Amino acid sequence: MAKPAHVLSDWRPEDPAFWAQTGKPIATRNLWISVPNLLLAFAVWMVWSMVVAKLKLIGFKFTTDQLFWLTALPALSGATLRIFYSFLVPILGGRLWTTVSTLSLLAPAIGIGVAVQNPDTPYWVFVSLSLLCGLGGGNFASSMANISFFFPKAEKGNALAVNAGFGNLGVSVMQFLVPIVTGLALLAPIVGGPQLSVDKGTGVTAQVWMQNAGFVWVPFIVVAAAAAWFGMNDIASAKASFATQAVVFKRRHNWIMCWLYLGTFGSFLGFSAAFPLLSKTLFPHIMVLKLVFLGPLVGAASRALTGWVSDKFGGEHVTQVAFLAMAAGVLGVLQGVGAFGASPSFPIFFGSFLWLFFWTGVGNASTFQMIPAIVRSDMPRLMPGVAADVRLKASEMEAAAIVGFTSAIGAFGGFFIPKAFGDSIKATGGPETALYIFLIFYVSCIALNWAVYARKGSLLHTPQPIKVPAE
Repeated sequence: MAKPAHVLSDWRPEDPAFWAQTGKPIATRNLWISVPNLLLAFAVWMVWSMVVAKLKLIGFKFTTDQLFWLTALPALSGATLRIFYSFLVPILGGRLWTTVSTLSLLAPAIGIGVAVQNPDTPYWVFVSLSLLCGLGGGNFASSMANISFFFPKAEKGNALAVNAGFGNLGVSVMQFLVPIVTGLALLAPIVGGPQLSVDKGTGVTAQVWMQNAGFVWVPFIVVAAAAAWFGMNDIASAKASFATQAVVFKRRHNWIMCWLYLGTFGSFLGFSAAFPLLSKTLFPHIMVLKLVFLGPLVGAASRALTGWVSDKFGGEHVTQVAFLAMAAGVLGVLQGVGAFGASPSFPIFFGSFLWLFFWTGVGNASTFQMIPAIVRSDMPRLMPGVAADVRLKASEMEAAAIVGFTSAIGAFGGFFIPKAFGDSIKATGGPETALYIFLIFYVSCIALNWAVYARKGSLLHTPQPIKVPAE
């Protein structure tokens, strides 16, 4: 029985001739269709980071702690969904799952647009919508696993960095766009009338259309899903059952990389979710919501543009530098909030966060570059006496599963960081306790990465390359 036209029955990206003549154009097309779908997923996933910062201004009576919960819950549900999404591409195919998972974003987008128009909407409704936003978070795991199958070893790190980096850009696009569209009537009165916003910090009163924060994504979601359905491919050799992929749970390096990625991507996501509300809480006299998009923008750009650095110098070395820089960034934020005796300084606070965002992006790219290299280097030990081409296929399947599962665990940082800030402020009146906890965590990542991957004599510095037999 002939395979459908969208199924690639012959896929050999490690074959230079095949890659140059046939593989690269197909892989590139799938990558650039994947990017906008993932960008929209991140936009919807993190949209609460901007919406909650304005709920009090339009009449909602939620406490600061309740608002931090709303910023944290999408990450909790998204991270949980990623655990399942990470295994679905080899089971269902990347084309179908990209289409379905993108269309699922319509539920939270439309729900937010309806709920924010009534100040009497119960808190549980917002909790439910926050959890639904996690549908966008789940998409990352399946998207990264899917793209990892299309590219050869030499280009895999950069391809994953581009997919993830421009996908992460959805957070910045959302944080830049939401303040603009909520100030415009757009499709009113079809989508509802305005609300009156009163900023107690600045005294500014204005009409806003908060429903646009949700409705603005609807047409883009439909177009992106259609592009995925009509333009993407499935790879026949990338099919695998859950049982086949579940072997990664037994792999030591899977759990080590989960810890490191929790430090890089978990920080990017958690800071993205918490940054607007934290900035507005600590510096209410500054129109900070017009600036916060810069943080995720810097983080997404650094991820997308630095993948080649890890391909050239080794992801383990870049990861080591990234965690050292992030530890320094936390000290800068502590200085900015006045933890060391000086008066709080918004420029130091804001600049230190931009520094943190930059290095989370670099670390995101470097950790994902490490995963395929680690699996390839460890496979001869795991499968001794097995033909090299069989080990290569097994390594690609395991690496894809680990990429997806690692992204799931890393995403829990998007829950823990906003919650830590909220608990710290509630208990002590400031974010210092949370920041010290983050600093200790980064130090643990520095030590772990060096001990297992970056030092001489580690797995990545005694590689056993896997060669593909000649055709």
